Amino acid sequence: MDVLPTDLPGVVVLEPHPFTDERGLFARTWDPEVMAAHGLDTRIAQCSTSWSATRGTLRGLHLQVAPHEEAKLVRCTAGAVWDVAVDLRPGSPTWGRWTAVELSADSRRAVYLPKGFAHGFVTLTDGAEVFYQISEPYRPESARGIRWDDPAIGVRWPLEPAVVSDKDRSWPALDAAGVPG
Repeated sequence: MDVLPTDLPGVVVLEPHPFTDERGLFARTWDPEVMAAHGLDTRIAQCSTSWSATRGTLRGLHLQVAPHEEAKLVRCTAGAVWDVAVDLRPGSPTWGRWTAVELSADSRRAVYLPKGFAHGFVTLTDGAEVFYQISEPYRPESARGIRWDDPAIGVRWPLEPAVVSDKDRSWPALDAAGVPG
């Protein structure tokens, strides 16, 4: 498995090396030794999944604040999504910047987000499923979000979202979200 940097320090793509034969393929998608050697948090407190029926479904931008910040490993297990990470680490030189990576069942790639990043995605296909490995248990009192379309962040989504939950529409803009910079 390769660990590939993105343009935001700490956010990396994990690229598996599939072994193929007449049966199909086999690929290692979790290797705590390789991940730890790259400084990634390998603790898993919970796993979650989301499924979206419709292309253009947007989820995010979500995060957990201290003391329950989460590192996440995110993989698309059906269909395809355009996955976004926004740096909200206090004092980070890239605070407020975003990066994105396309994840799909076909590519089998995953993206790792360290603690302090907001996360969201838009589905590129109908029937997209996303699997999360998360370092900390979910704590509702630490759950926060920021507007997916906040012009101060300027995420360039590849398509106009067709489905956005009322909760995701109601998140504040970054400057009003109470996330320290």
